[in-house]
Amino acid sequence: MRKFYTSESVSEGHPDKLADFISDSILDEFLRQESGSRVAVETLLTTGMAVVAGEVTAHSARVDVQKTVRDAVMQVGYTRANYGFDAEYSAVLVSLHEQSPEIAGGVNHSEEWRAMSAEQRQQPENKYSEIGAGDQGLMFGYATDETPELMPLPISLAHGLTRRIAELRKNGTLTYLRPDAKAQVTVVRDGEPHDATETFVDTVVISTQHSDDVEQDQIRADMLRHVIQAVIPAELLRPETKYFINPSGRFVIGGPHGDTGLTGRKIIVDTYGGAVPHGGGAFSGKDPTKVDRSAAYYARYIAKNIVAAGLARRALVEVAYAIGRAQPVSLRVDTYGTGKISDEALAELVKQHFDARPQAIIAELDLQRPIYAQTAAYGHFGRPEFPWEQTTKAEALKQAALALAN
Repeated sequence: MRKFYTSESVSEGHPDKLADFISDSILDEFLRQESGSRVAVETLLTTGMAVVAGEVTAHSARVDVQKTVRDAVMQVGYTRANYGFDAEYSAVLVSLHEQSPEIAGGVNHSEEWRAMSAEQRQQPENKYSEIGAGDQGLMFGYATDETPELMPLPISLAHGLTRRIAELRKNGTLTYLRPDAKAQVTVVRDGEPHDATETFVDTVVISTQHSDDVEQDQIRADMLRHVIQAVIPAELLRPETKYFINPSGRFVIGGPHGDTGLTGRKIIVDTYGGAVPHGGGAFSGKDPTKVDRSAAYYARYIAKNIVAAGLARRALVEVAYAIGRAQPVSLRVDTYGTGKISDEALAELVKQHFDARPQAIIAELDLQRPIYAQTAAYGHFGRPEFPWEQTTKAEALKQAALALAN
């Protein structure tokens, strides 16, 4: 039975992604100056204006938020006033205040930590119990063996297309390109991702912003030659594959001038392209005490190690928290019937080998450092430069599963 799977990606110049990049650039600057900064920053973009609001608690950091915003906009490529939004002339409004003391109290000292005696707090097993989750919520991580990076094929292809468009813009190959772009890929499979007998690309959609002096026929030819055929393997393309390139026609007005941008509005682009559920929160602009971000990264880390260990061909990890508590309230593993051991047994192994308390996640993945601006575009997962993409625990998981089987 044929099934259709679709995922989209947007470039760093898309207004929502630009908002994410600004928020994460602000976060990075606070962490660069003070690693323990608490940051939850949102950015709103529209014609000629950026609005930055949120909560920041830092003791020694002195961040020039206006400059950080303008530097981020410049880096993405909005450098001309005739774009309707640019780094030099657009207004930047900033409204930041400290984190609520009630939330900070639960994060600084978890419910478990407050209940411990001084002697208990010194025990090794309680080393990472001091910090509580910054909010309630559920987070998902996923891995699949359908691509080398253990990501779903549709989202990998979609990110490849938008990344390639940005590359061609920046290196001057296609001088008419502008920063805003979107791509979408529909993959057809005969069967599930882990046992499909046939896989190919049914539809490719590309919408790319351009200068006023280029014809749509040229854009179509360039996108086919320089983008689609350069990114999507030839064996996945068929004579019947459909291509929709700038299907609405001209796309001269783009970025925040064409559409309002907002932090956290592309969460499916950030994760797995709709292949699996997404938790309740976005990532960008949040420091790692926010489990919306850090626990989603850790869930991916767990899932990827499960698949890399050969214990399943697909793995979904769900973890949930209560505000002010260190230990998760639940952890679930689903291998879609591909597991070498039962999902319940695998979940127990995960609990033995992975510590999902927020403070432990931060320490293990070294998250209190300025690494977040680079996550803002082209997905937070499937990229080897990020610590949650490591598979350093795969062998230990594999050996533990073998011991369990024996």
